[in-house]
Amino acid sequence: MLRLLTIEFHKLKYNRASKVLSIIYFGLLTSIALIAAIKFDIGPIKFHLAEMGIFNFPYIWHFNTYMASIFKFFLLLVIVSMMANEYSYKTLKQNLIDGLSKKEFILSKFYTVLVFAAISTLFVFVVSLILGLAYSDYNEIGIITTDLEYLLAFFIKLVGFFSFGLFLGILVKRSAFAVGAMVVWSIVEGFFKGYLYYNFKDATNTSESVSEVMRYLPLEAMGNLIKEPFSRLGAVRSVANQIGEKFTKNYAVEFTDIIIVSVWTCIFIYLSFRLLKKRDL
Repeated sequence: MLRLLTIEFHKLKYNRASKVLSIIYFGLLTSIALIAAIKFDIGPIKFHLAEMGIFNFPYIWHFNTYMASIFKFFLLLVIVSMMANEYSYKTLKQNLIDGLSKKEFILSKFYTVLVFAAISTLFVFVVSLILGLAYSDYNEIGIITTDLEYLLAFFIKLVGFFSFGLFLGILVKRSAFAVGAMVVWSIVEGFFKGYLYYNFKDATNTSESVSEVMRYLPLEAMGNLIKEPFSRLGAVRSVANQIGEKFTKNYAVEFTDIIIVSVWTCIFIYLSFRLLKKRDL
């Protein structure tokens, strides 16, 4: 494993675009901390995001992992460009000539995906912990360690998303086309969701029926791992209660969603290997 990772990071070391994108990505993750600086007063109205509880433990684990997952497209560009460069610079063919098997080649890419996801998760953990200790109203160890499953969900989500990008990178051989294919797939899932709503419009629980079908599609499954956290915020719930609205949404990380994304990850890696194995290089 270490040998394969050494090969991959040696390639990335001399890829300027990958380094720039990685710096931008981790810079954006760090920028989550800037939310604490958002503060303004308009007459009697005083607005300070940090005081609204977004950095309170354990809510911060949910909020920060959700916000951080928005930036995953920057690392996706690193993954797909990494694969596209293998074809452009003939390094894939050279690696195979030098004795690297196709299985080892795919594993080297997958190990890189795991490392990127693990570093991202650790980074979000450290940033969240620092922000929480600085701004949270609750600093008891039992509260701090509650909801840490969101970090696991974040890691699984990144691995699944990057594995999908890796497969598309091998499939189309060009980074721009791979990203485009990801966007097209997202649109296809959106159209399919609309079709299901139309098809189930006469059902008793239309939304639940559609969600049950959609949860098995890759991007929808990844999105379900970390649900939006905003309606969970205490201030939002207070306003909703005042106007007679009630939230019954389940914000927990579902074990079923973890399994679905993990299965899709295995499928993407297996298809990548089969595609590379059959392709004449």
